Amino acid sequence: MEPGTRFKVYCSECREKVELPAEDFRLTLGRTPAQAHYSFGCPRCGAAVRKPAGEKIVEALTGAGVRTMRLVPAEG
Repeated sequence: MEPGTRFKVYCSECREKVELPAEDFRLTLGRTPAQAHYSFGCPRCGAAVRKPAGEKIVEALTGAGVRTMRLVPAEG
């Protein structure tokens, strides 16, 4: 992970703008780009926040070394 990388995001619950280190984010990539999202815990209100991740966000988060989970269909 790129040391010191931080991202500014808005919490969907309390609407506060917070700055978090890259290690506080999780990125999930689905079967299609429309299914990509990122998540984080808001340090202000404690909400678990999940937001869609467009191509630029995916690129920024993966470039910073954010942990990524790729969803694949179950076989059979």
